[in-house]
Amino acid sequence: MLIHVVRSGESLRQIAERYGVALSRLLEVNEWSAGDPIIPGLALLIPTASRYHTVRPGETIWQIAARYGVSAEAVIRANPSVNPANLRPGMILVIPPVRHTVRAGETIAGIAGRYRTTVQAILSANAITDPNRLVPGTVLAIPAGEKPSIETNGFTYLSGSEGAAAIDQVGDLLTFMAPFAYRIQANGGLEPFPDEALIPRATAKRVTPMMAITNFTSSDPGSALAHAVLANESVQETLLDRILATMRAKGYRGLNVDFENVYPQDRNAYNRFLERARDRLHAAGYFLSTSLAPKTSGAQQGLLYEAHDYAAHGRIADFVVLMTYEWGYRLGPPRAISPIGNIKQVLDYAVTVIPRHKIMMGFQIYARDWLLPHVPGREAETFSPREAIRRAVRYGAVIQYDEASASPYFRYYDERGRLHEVWFEDARSALAKFELLKSYPLRGVSYWVLGYEYPENWALLGDLFTIIKRP
Repeated sequence: MLIHVVRSGESLRQIAERYGVALSRLLEVNEWSAGDPIIPGLALLIPTASRYHTVRPGETIWQIAARYGVSAEAVIRANPSVNPANLRPGMILVIPPVRHTVRAGETIAGIAGRYRTTVQAILSANAITDPNRLVPGTVLAIPAGEKPSIETNGFTYLSGSEGAAAIDQVGDLLTFMAPFAYRIQANGGLEPFPDEALIPRATAKRVTPMMAITNFTSSDPGSALAHAVLANESVQETLLDRILATMRAKGYRGLNVDFENVYPQDRNAYNRFLERARDRLHAAGYFLSTSLAPKTSGAQQGLLYEAHDYAAHGRIADFVVLMTYEWGYRLGPPRAISPIGNIKQVLDYAVTVIPRHKIMMGFQIYARDWLLPHVPGREAETFSPREAIRRAVRYGAVIQYDEASASPYFRYYDERGRLHEVWFEDARSALAKFELLKSYPLRGVSYWVLGYEYPENWALLGDLFTIIKRP
């Protein structure tokens, strides 16, 4: 897929014609209605077999073309503003698809096998509805065959039919689903989570249910509670008994431990608890994961960071989730929620002490609206990226894109004349994060949280990666 940023005066029909795609297909992939207006700065996905490549150090146009099975001349034509003799690391190139002319007797399955791609990928790239009616002489666009395989996780605090619907919608693109969360108690008990509707739905979509436990709430940082548990081995054993009983009863296959704001002096006790949890879980056939604050060095100070021992978690857990978001904090000043530079700093440190195949990069899928001028402590409104676009359309805003953070934003005046600033995610910011994920490479991506409308993310995810499903 490609991304088109709407210019003033453009229409959806003009954009579809420019790229040679059916208007209906353009609307479908963007989950847009023909009557919905578009505004300057809106990033639309273009359902073509072309794709993007981020240049790595030392790569040449000829090496990149050979990797994708196309000619260097075709890559140069697709990138007219790029000097092929002066490629720079981080530059994003458009890679055109291979073209195949159908011969008599050929089938879609046979063509897919020849190019090491899938039947569905060819059907989608060429808008073919009937694969049995393949006319000789038809020129097919062949999407790149091999895609990186990753795991994905989606946390959710939704329950009941609402939570089940969120899993239904994106479950084909998830490896794990983690209801958030069972809260620990000082005596080793667990506050329950209403997950009864979620686990059967996840199982039906071949999504592995992962139990999540935590020590905090929106009103309690949980430091004292974590200390009460971590300071008492008997309480820990009771807690692990309860966890295992719940996992067996509910059908969970693994555990995520998200203890936040742990006192620095409890760091070693936290590590020992994780070792105890791993041993108990592995003996019962379950896996262990942990969630980690976004650290950029082992010496980083602060209640959120100091007790999170990256090296120990990387050694103990089967995998970790890096919470690489929330720089644009709901109670702080307006800024990008997940600036790409900040994410990269965390990953640069993480890969020095945690095996790459154990790292899942966090990806927030919500938007924030701050009232200006900002008053410290005043909470920003949180909603979906699609709602952010609706607001931009409603108030006639022009969507901007901050290249440094790889994040879209805009400002608008509401009905009362108050100025707002909105930072959100779109197709461009999702692509930037996915290219970062591929460049390291890592185990996968973990979403916080399911239930927010963000169709561009899911369409790109499926286009760029093969999602691993655990048996």
